[in-house]
Amino acid sequence: MQGKMDEDLIYEILSAVEEIPEGCVASYGQIARLTGHDKNARLVGRILSLSQYYGDYPCHRVVNQAGRTAPCFRDQRERLEAEGVTFLPNGNVDMKKHQWQC
Repeated sequence: MQGKMDEDLIYEILSAVEEIPEGCVASYGQIARLTGHDKNARLVGRILSLSQYYGDYPCHRVVNQAGRTAPCFRDQRERLEAEGVTFLPNGNVDMKKHQWQC
């Protein structure tokens, strides 16, 4: 499974991301576990980086396990703040407050 992307896997990951409610975030690992691909958090990130080719998904709601936003996603923080997501002084999302409880 590791490193293998096919259309079914891509849509499975993107469908899970689509379920994250506004004002909440999920980690890459959380999405991987939710879709039954426990050890594939990096694969989730890779799929999300290509999401614009598959439709409009709320990928801005996915951060790393510490709450860090993606370095190449320039407006991710702004989009999260617009949804009411708060950040800690270190710049990470307050995961205790905003992590999706799925």
